[in-house]
Amino acid sequence: LVAGARSGDKGGDANVGVWALSGDAWRWLAHTLTVDRIRELLPESADLTVTRHVLPHLRALNFTVEGILGEGVAAQARFDPQAKALGEWLRSRHLDIPEALL
Repeated sequence: LVAGARSGDKGGDANVGVWALSGDAWRWLAHTLTVDRIRELLPESADLTVTRHVLPHLRALNFTVEGILGEGVAAQARFDPQAKALGEWLRSRHLDIPEALL
């Protein structure tokens, strides 16, 4: 209801883009969705390098999770070898959202 997400792979790495649907939601998202919070919400990334890119004019954040796909899609037994569902996996996680944004 508050943010959209899309994800995919780049070799063994995954990119997860998250964007807010309003200015108020963007302010909340930019302050809430940190690298540490991503590691909490996606525990499989806890020991991996996660880089956050802030794209304020798009009201979006992009996270690169290095090595989550091992050597890449061809060498992977992961349920989502191309990381196409990682964004929706993130959106399925529970997080306190200000009532005003709902």
